Amino acid sequence: MKIGVLGTGMVGQTISGKLLELGHDVMVGTRNVAQTLARTEPYATGFPAFSVWQQQHPDAKLGTYADAAQHGELAVNATNGIGSLEALELAGAAHLAGKLLIDIANPLDFSQGMPPSLTVCNTDSLGEQIQRAYPDVRVVKTLNTVTAFLMVDPGQVADADHTMFVCGNDAAAKTQVTAWLKEWFGWKDVIDLGDISNARGMEMWLPLWVRLFGTLQTGMFNLKIVR
Repeated sequence: MKIGVLGTGMVGQTISGKLLELGHDVMVGTRNVAQTLARTEPYATGFPAFSVWQQQHPDAKLGTYADAAQHGELAVNATNGIGSLEALELAGAAHLAGKLLIDIANPLDFSQGMPPSLTVCNTDSLGEQIQRAYPDVRVVKTLNTVTAFLMVDPGQVADADHTMFVCGNDAAAKTQVTAWLKEWFGWKDVIDLGDISNARGMEMWLPLWVRLFGTLQTGMFNLKIVR
């Protein structure tokens, strides 16, 4: 499948690497191709510069956000949440029209240091903002509640015996994404929370996630819903 992944950082690299491993045709989108390729220093997360990562993943294509959105039958928003709406605007409504968009971003604001705050919460969410801005795009929120490594390999914790969530307005899109989560990445327990307004709860988990990360000194943990 042709997949456009928006974002070249830790999450974009991790998702793209796994999709390439699965045999998909992946184009990664960035704001400025020349600047992205010129960068050589690692990201703050410790992940390598994209140019270094691409040398290890030569099948990964790089283009603008618009190039990646146009390339993909499926689009993945792996951008920094605070810049997601701008990135999608650069991707272009015409290139996203009618497509399924998996939104895995979180609206975290690190401008005042740690811990970050949420730029939107309680009565709105980034997932809803994206859906309102692109009403003909089938937005499904998922994977934003775990660290990038667990997104693509949940078996690294408790033999994948933990929970992932999806939400969105399009039932068929959620069914498809749930199947991909299980088939591509190995998720066993996926709960459909309902429409896209449930992205509020998924995104508001992040303040607690960040504090758990600080206490545990690792991002390798997740929730398990027991009934």
